[in-house]
Amino acid sequence: MKKSILSLASAMLFVFSTNAQKVEFEEYNLDNGMHVILHQDDSAPVVTVAVMYHVGAKDEVDGKTGMAHFYEHLLFTGTKNIDRGKWSEITSARGGTGNANTNWDRTYYYQTFPSNELKLALWMEAERLSHPIIDQKAVDTQNEVVKEEKRQRMDNAPYGKVIYGDVYSHIFDNHNYGRPMIGYIKDLDAAKLEEFQAFYNKWYMPNNAVLVVAGDFEKGDAKSIINDYFASIPARTKPERNKVIEPERTSEKRVVEYDANIQLPLLGLAYKTPAMSERDAKVLDVISTVLSNGKSSRLYKKLVDDKKMALQAFSFSRPLEDYSVYIIGSIVAGGTSNDDIIKEMDEEIIKLQTELISDKDLQKVRNKFENQFVASNSSVTGIANSLARNYMLVGDTDRINKELEIINSITKEEVRDVAIKYLAKNRRVIMDYLPESQKK
Repeated sequence: MKKSILSLASAMLFVFSTNAQKVEFEEYNLDNGMHVILHQDDSAPVVTVAVMYHVGAKDEVDGKTGMAHFYEHLLFTGTKNIDRGKWSEITSARGGTGNANTNWDRTYYYQTFPSNELKLALWMEAERLSHPIIDQKAVDTQNEVVKEEKRQRMDNAPYGKVIYGDVYSHIFDNHNYGRPMIGYIKDLDAAKLEEFQAFYNKWYMPNNAVLVVAGDFEKGDAKSIINDYFASIPARTKPERNKVIEPERTSEKRVVEYDANIQLPLLGLAYKTPAMSERDAKVLDVISTVLSNGKSSRLYKKLVDDKKMALQAFSFSRPLEDYSVYIIGSIVAGGTSNDDIIKEMDEEIIKLQTELISDKDLQKVRNKFENQFVASNSSVTGIANSLARNYMLVGDTDRINKELEIINSITKEEVRDVAIKYLAKNRRVIMDYLPESQKK
């Protein structure tokens, strides 16, 4: 009876916590097709204004890669009404911060200001969309910035090809997810100014974007300012985007990558997995938590603590719009072969495929996801990102409020079935990621 009462109390606490964290929002479209999402939160006198454009590295064409990431930088140059190089100066002078990021599916710009600067933040984003400076000087300057970023984050970063997705070329044969997100520098070097301008004109339009305002503001004021600054920006015809079908792998593949920045090998098992909108993608997140989230997880305890075969064990999904990438891996300790690591990993995968996880493991997963949910939605900046992402890439803005419900409804049988379906040996790529010194 005591156990039942405790279980009921835990369930009630979970429901209470979920409801308490519900994110309220309003969404609508401007006549030009721009989608707008408003989330009011007066707990702190700040406001985040963010715009996500539905364009990323997957939308680039052969020979002209790197454009999407390039624009992440280029659109901070200035505009017709913001002098070159003054963007960050204006933001800082008015107490704000801002940044941008890109992946294969979207490009995202955001700024957080004191709430009395909402008008300024919206004007700046409208300027970024309407009147950016795209000239040869801006292109040449940002090209050097992109090259330096590539050197720091990829070329000179330990395990950089795994972290930043360069190894995805081994997973995808047809889809552009197999290309580096940052593109190829030779393509940027060869691109003409007209080609940079053409990319902007092709993708950067109000009807290919979502605008999010989150924080301390009055809805009536925000809607009026949004209408003043964005409604007059003309819509354009969006390019047709045809999903590229990546065939299922039917036989195991093994590849080797070398890295001059590492001393210890990394062994990875990589899989193509479902789109981020699919339920199975969330089940794989549950599997990741069971396998490698924390020191009590199965792979960490086995490979790192008990057998001392690895310095680190991990598994993670990179959720994307068309497909996702799932990697199980470890940094191999000296004296251990990669084949020995594979054998140990396979034992744990087989357990997931043949045995139901315990109630304790399932509850631990739910607790961790609840903590992650609270953390990711603890600021208006995080909420703005989640709202934009769920609208644009998942197709359901309210998914922000359904994440815990989905996780809480996943059964032990689903975990087993998804492990069987997606973690089969004939679907995977084994990656031996080795120090350059081991190259023959």
